[in-house]
Amino acid sequence: MGSGAGAAGGAWSRRRFVGALAGTAAATALPAPAPPRSSSSSSGRTPTAPETAVAAPEQPSADPSAPQPSSKPSGPHPLYLGTYTTVEGGGTGIGLATYDPETGGITGTGTLTGIANPSYLALHPDGGTLYAVNEQDDGAVTAVRRSDRKILGSRSTGGAGPCHLSVHPTGRWLLSANYGSGSVAVHPIGDSGALGERTDLVKHSSPAPGPGQEGPHAHQFVTSPDGGHVLAVDLGTDTVYTYRLDERRGTLTEVSRAQTRPGAGPRHLTFHPGGRHAYLANEVDDTVAVCAYAPDSGRLTIGEPQSTGSGSGTNYPAQILVTANGRFAYLANRGDNSLARYAVEADGARLRLLDTVPVSGDFPRQIAFSPDGTLLFAANQKSGTVSVFHVNDKNGELRLAGKPFASPVAVCALPL
Repeated sequence: MGSGAGAAGGAWSRRRFVGALAGTAAATALPAPAPPRSSSSSSGRTPTAPETAVAAPEQPSADPSAPQPSSKPSGPHPLYLGTYTTVEGGGTGIGLATYDPETGGITGTGTLTGIANPSYLALHPDGGTLYAVNEQDDGAVTAVRRSDRKILGSRSTGGAGPCHLSVHPTGRWLLSANYGSGSVAVHPIGDSGALGERTDLVKHSSPAPGPGQEGPHAHQFVTSPDGGHVLAVDLGTDTVYTYRLDERRGTLTEVSRAQTRPGAGPRHLTFHPGGRHAYLANEVDDTVAVCAYAPDSGRLTIGEPQSTGSGSGTNYPAQILVTANGRFAYLANRGDNSLARYAVEADGARLRLLDTVPVSGDFPRQIAFSPDGTLLFAANQKSGTVSVFHVNDKNGELRLAGKPFASPVAVCALPL
């Protein structure tokens, strides 16, 4: 179950939407590719200079979920918050805030309006441009220049309900996943950060949908750590597709596919820093799986399902993250409303469940590390809050950093 904010009863509203706002719903967060590198050499752009304490790119992350080592933080850092604008109690655009990297405290600073249903956010590797999905029946992606918050325009994704996007490490291509229509799209990124016309659109027409699914549901589209492949996670077909991206033309060629057990409903994939293993959160059957990854071929091999640490009630795991040192992993459990902590062992080949901690919110749809990895942010959709946790780098323990921050229908947090 992913996100969802289209017309109730629409073909793509899925159980995840019903769950998020009434009792059956959700969103995404991609696997973390290798830490984004500056794209100034490939795009002709120079990194933007820090603005003010309210919105300055310090340690940009192309993916909300990707932790990156950095120097000791100081002063307030920018935080962007995704929401739905077309649901009751939703927001009016992208939430603007700052957070204290020492205490984890969040301060709201306003809203960037003019963008419909910005349920997932990503940043260009040079820090200058913010990208948002427009999760609606007529799906689109929007670019925003951070220096003056100018909307640089939107482009159609060619599908319904885009719920995830990521920027290729070169900074030249935007990858997006259309949940409602089960397709993935590629858009070129210009020197200004603006998006060009779509260069490719691939619909997942096979294999057949899994049990209880009426069609394909692409939930995530990300780049592998080696940069040689892009992977699409499809909840509807129980499949992870690997493509090779032509970096000159922006076209996709499928090179392999990996299937989960029927009805698993894969939602989110995250790579281990070593680049040869990944972890897959399966939303429908409430499991996680360790995957082997071959960088030369792009082939993913999915291992046996493991426990999410949830209780006996209904639970939909949303997203899994791995620390930059590769020692610990965290899983967001929607329904159980907890964060599961795993020890990562055998150079990434094994996950061992350690414990779970209450998320201090309802329905944690997305989680993200601060750039230095010392804080973990959880966007709690049903409670409309963002919880912040201190991350112990020695044992991976999580400690709640004060009272959660109120944010309307919080479905994505992007800390910079």
